[in-house]
Amino acid sequence: MSAQPQPNGPAGSRSDTTAHLDPHVVVVFGATGDLARRKLFPGLFHLWQAGLMPEKFQIICSSRATLDSPEAFPVMVLEAVRAFRGEIESEMWRDFAARIRFVAAPDDDYGDLAQAVRAALKELGSDAKSLFYLAIPPSATESVVRVIGTFGLNEGAKLVLEKPFGRDLQSARQLNATLHEVFDERQIYRIDHFLGKEAVQNILALRFANGLFEPVWNHQHVCYVQIDVPEQLDIQGRSEFMESTGTFRDMISTHLFQLLGFVAMEPPVRLDADSLHHEVVKVFRAIRPLDRDRVVFGQYEGYCDEAGVDACSVVETFVAMEVHVDDWRWVGVPFYLRTGKALAASRRTVTLGFREPPLKMFPGDVDTTCNELVLELTDDPKIFVDVRAKVPGPELALGRGRMRIDLQEAFPGSWPLEAYERLLLDVMRGDATLFTSTEEVELIWALCDPLLKDPPMPQRYPRASWGPADALKLPGERGWRLPD
Repeated sequence: MSAQPQPNGPAGSRSDTTAHLDPHVVVVFGATGDLARRKLFPGLFHLWQAGLMPEKFQIICSSRATLDSPEAFPVMVLEAVRAFRGEIESEMWRDFAARIRFVAAPDDDYGDLAQAVRAALKELGSDAKSLFYLAIPPSATESVVRVIGTFGLNEGAKLVLEKPFGRDLQSARQLNATLHEVFDERQIYRIDHFLGKEAVQNILALRFANGLFEPVWNHQHVCYVQIDVPEQLDIQGRSEFMESTGTFRDMISTHLFQLLGFVAMEPPVRLDADSLHHEVVKVFRAIRPLDRDRVVFGQYEGYCDEAGVDACSVVETFVAMEVHVDDWRWVGVPFYLRTGKALAASRRTVTLGFREPPLKMFPGDVDTTCNELVLELTDDPKIFVDVRAKVPGPELALGRGRMRIDLQEAFPGSWPLEAYERLLLDVMRGDATLFTSTEEVELIWALCDPLLKDPPMPQRYPRASWGPADALKLPGERGWRLPD
């Protein structure tokens, strides 16, 4: 096999970036599925391009599907990488493809796969580690975990799981019990791709690296927080998933609660996995029981006409809710969470509204809208601060101005990783900082279970709107930051 390419971006050379990484056998279950095609293979190849893979690695892929020939699978991976990364240099691809192997597991017979993993570990050396990525339906997770244990492949291995981590508290506890029969907690990486986004990690940097923000990041200065993740797309043919999961389980109990944890947490004593998880757990313990009267479920018009959807379905495609964190930092501050399908725009925004000065001394104040700090959690992250300022001219008149930071403009030589890439690299590093712990999962389900047992009836809303009327009223007169 050819030598690992050197980075063609600012990720750094092997000596200071991945020289310490152990050899890895990356085992992908569900390798012919959509997630593997869209995220895993393009992500692994991009890490290879950037010089961020271990010097020695192999990728062993498995699926219940059988292929016409051994050559068919690398061709499928190449097509996936091209579809999501564009054209690639042929020699670099050949070097990468030489490390890929497909092993079918028809009828859930994983004997050949286990043999292939053992052979790869032996070939890579005594310090080689195995990484099992379960890109499979949740219903298959427990059986595959037991298979890994049955074949004795769990020793020193890392296990990566996709959400949802259960459907409720009971199923989450059952899943976690099965996981812990085979793996230690430190071997388990529950992936939430929102936490791998540069912009989400920048919440920590903005708060804890700047004396300008941390002193005012509390109830004495902040009067509300909004975490807003509307999606313009509808269910895009994923009726089976939506009917079985719903938007609350898909987005609120995972992504949006994790964002809330990052925004509301106390400063960790250090930036490592144990310290960060400790502070996020404290936030979830402090959340007031969810008030059903402050939760709005919605369903977009025409959802029941989608292929595969029950004509009488009451599954929610939209959720807006008010949450309170009853601790010393946030007492009295409402957190508003909103997400849904078929809305007016696709955005990922965290907004902090700041309290007004106690005395208004300027004539002709602009309006009653308070100062807001806005974090755009996109792949091109931006930070805004909306303030009042003097309008240039002879009169002392106020207007609204915006201070703006574009992080890609601020760091023109940077080469950010996509969320899955960053998280895959962290797994190989053994860094669980941006992953979800067992305790976090079970605390969130304990909060959500009472609401999900007696959910509000979904209200209809037009496509390309901002959701049901009751959701628009939820934050009061100030409304939602979006649309801005």
